[in-house]
Amino acid sequence: MSDPILFCFDFTSPYSYIVSEKIDALAAAHGRQVRWRPILLGPVFKALGTVSLVSQPDKADYSVRDFLRSARFHGLPYVQPANFPVPTVAPARAYYWLHGQDCDLARRFAHGVFRACFAEGRDISTAATTLALAAEAGADRAAVEAGMNDAATKERLRAETDAALAAGVFGAPWLVVDGEPFWGADRLPQVERWLQTGGF
Repeated sequence: MSDPILFCFDFTSPYSYIVSEKIDALAAAHGRQVRWRPILLGPVFKALGTVSLVSQPDKADYSVRDFLRSARFHGLPYVQPANFPVPTVAPARAYYWLHGQDCDLARRFAHGVFRACFAEGRDISTAATTLALAAEAGADRAAVEAGMNDAATKERLRAETDAALAAGVFGAPWLVVDGEPFWGADRLPQVERWLQTGGF
């Protein structure tokens, strides 16, 4: 099997939500696996001196319109979060702890977090919602609570965010296929062509 596809994302990213619903099937169709890696865009933007699209007055209205249209285009439900961008430290930490226990469980949890935020309008920023979603995915709530507050888990999230920044990541979703980076859900057709042809 060829090298896995790297999928860097932030749970607050609508475009990451779209990619999360598509990338595993796309990869599997070409004999690939996907490594899911949540990061925190806040520290990335701070380090680069940038801000999110919705924090830019001249782009905010268009961005929300594009989130909705892009989700419709891909046949996905979408609800714009009431408070956006959404802090995602809690679910990102929970993901890494779960990933250390059971990769499939971590993947189910990640899907649950994205859908809770963008399809159901739930507030994923809180520890309570994170733990509820972990339990819904089949995890032990108490174990996840302890794990996401563990120093090693906190360090893992910091390290992954730092590594992404060092690798040139400036936004999410960020996909890397055979060393080639692709930024944004609108690059999925290019990712598919790359997988079909081995590069172009």
